Amino acid sequence: MSQDSDLPNPKAWPWPDSLDALLAAPAYHQLLLEDQRVRVLHTRIPAGEVVPLHTHRWGGVAYLQSWSHFIRRDERGEILFDSREAGDPPTIPCAQRVQPLPPHTVENLGPLEISMVMIEFKDRL
Repeated sequence: MSQDSDLPNPKAWPWPDSLDALLAAPAYHQLLLEDQRVRVLHTRIPAGEVVPLHTHRWGGVAYLQSWSHFIRRDERGEILFDSREAGDPPTIPCAQRVQPLPPHTVENLGPLEISMVMIEFKDRL
């Protein structure tokens, strides 16, 4: 998904609310703030752990506080993204744009915890 027109429309989100990150993977996602326009999550993934299948309905900005290589897989276990193949790792701390994500798992390959604050824009469309 490289263009905004290719992204899932959050208003016509095809996946159930039960797959929302806060419901499907609460051990890894903490709600910091939510209102009509934004939702702010703190995501923490310890080294070696796999986050259960979940979604992120809204895109926004992620502020990375710590980072390790990781693999993102779809609901069938097929690799969607392997950070080891994406070039140089980010300089920490940093901010990055993030897009809505359909059902996926995240495996932290370690050695550090992945920690980020995600600001999701609910009124994007």
